[in-house]
Amino acid sequence: MTDAGTRPGRSFDEVFESIRDVQGWMTRDQAARLWRHAAECRPGHRIVEIGSYQGRSAIVLASAAPDGVEVVAIDPHGGNDRGPQQIEGELAEGQADHEQFVANLERAGVRDRIRHVRKPSQEATGDVPGDVQLLYIDGAHRYAPAAADIRRWGRKVGPRGTMLIHDSFSSVGVTLAQMVVLFLSPRFRYIGRSQSMTEYERVDLTLLDRVANAFRQSLELPYFVRNLLIKVLITARLGRLTRLLGGDGTWPY
Repeated sequence: MTDAGTRPGRSFDEVFESIRDVQGWMTRDQAARLWRHAAECRPGHRIVEIGSYQGRSAIVLASAAPDGVEVVAIDPHGGNDRGPQQIEGELAEGQADHEQFVANLERAGVRDRIRHVRKPSQEATGDVPGDVQLLYIDGAHRYAPAAADIRRWGRKVGPRGTMLIHDSFSSVGVTLAQMVVLFLSPRFRYIGRSQSMTEYERVDLTLLDRVANAFRQSLELPYFVRNLLIKVLITARLGRLTRLLGGDGTWPY
């Protein structure tokens, strides 16, 4: 997968293969969606990622973005909210994540393409002045911080810009945040999803548009219920039964 607007470099297939051993939760389809939108950016545009962990998605974004596009990765690497069922953590784990993040960016040759803001997302808005063309949210998955990220950072997405959210219709907190903030939003049209990564376009919606938009998003709720059942089975050590729901015994993302 390539794009005419992408700066000369490795192809999507090459980059995705190169991050196979980088820790994180991102499918090939999700990476392709990130790649496509980053490649469509133009000089002067800005990409912001909330929640970088060890750099898996940041490498995809920076590898696809043309020269002149700013790529900002926001992650405090504080040891908490590190992944599924990892809400609490130790500072030492966060520091280890940070060091691995930097090492992974260096190995991928994109460290100089990414500006890392090592702060919680709620404290970092002042570090990103102006509009954002592409926003990728993969931060804390509890309802309150997830809703705050969508509200706070969604306001920075410029007209016709894109917002991508990970663990949509999979995490309870993220899904509740979407239902409250986005189902009837006057500013974001639901486009679709790659597994649990959803895409929204920043446009102004009429009342009828908003109703239709809420209906389209509600059609994803059976997928949400399916993911919850899979998580319950895995937690109960009945992962083999997830095959009945189309799972493979692993945490859905």
